[in-house]
Amino acid sequence: MTTRIVCWNIARRVAPWYSLLDMDADVALLQEAAEPPPEVVARVEIDPAPWDVSGGNWKWRTAVVRLSDRVRVDWITSASLTDAERGEFAASWPGTLTAATVTPPKSEPFVVVSMYAWWENPHASVGNWIYSDATAHRVISDLSGLIAGERSDRILAAGDLNSFHGYHPDGDAYWAARYQTVFTRMDALGLPLVGPQAPHGRQADPWPDELPKDSKNVPTFHSNRQTPATATRQLDYVFASRDLAESVRVRALNEPEQWGPSDHCRLEIQIE
Repeated sequence: MTTRIVCWNIARRVAPWYSLLDMDADVALLQEAAEPPPEVVARVEIDPAPWDVSGGNWKWRTAVVRLSDRVRVDWITSASLTDAERGEFAASWPGTLTAATVTPPKSEPFVVVSMYAWWENPHASVGNWIYSDATAHRVISDLSGLIAGERSDRILAAGDLNSFHGYHPDGDAYWAARYQTVFTRMDALGLPLVGPQAPHGRQADPWPDELPKDSKNVPTFHSNRQTPATATRQLDYVFASRDLAESVRVRALNEPEQWGPSDHCRLEIQIE
């Protein structure tokens, strides 16, 4: 059996919840998900975490949603880093990480993780700009709690890391090295990048200056000044443990007519 997963930053919008119902997927890994409307809740099963996170400052979070009865989903309860007891799954920042165990019929279970790294601002003394790698590394640190070390893992982690893969070193060597630490660290944990990469998605046109010409990146996000047709940046990625990676197929649904009602496109993940 093929397990079908969709990964999607739905940008705190309502319309994507209805789109999920029409995708014939088994599980959704969502980022920036606001509480769904009641008629959607009646048709899906969602992890039990509260929608008010970060002391009520956010009304949205990551989520793992069971969309079909073809699989069993058991959510992994998390606790804040300061409150987690020994043996619990700790999250540095609630709302950035949601995990569950998915069990297909007549197949081994595997763990899925929805990840989100938000943009941060530095201390006022160093200027006014944004960066995301710090949050990404916090998420990776938390994800480490689900890694069995040298033993076999079956983990798929996906989401919006707001990080640039293969940033052009000739353009800005400092940021190229800094972003690369996110992907190098995931690989060191035993979770290499499995996509989406070309030809499994439309590549940017016009080509962005920050990417080398041989990059396999596919745009998954468009800014307010862009459209799905002119999107240039990939911010969404899928990683899988090595014992699972050969069974994983990832595609970016990033053609303009496929894009969907969010500033991020959907990632279609199939696990054989």
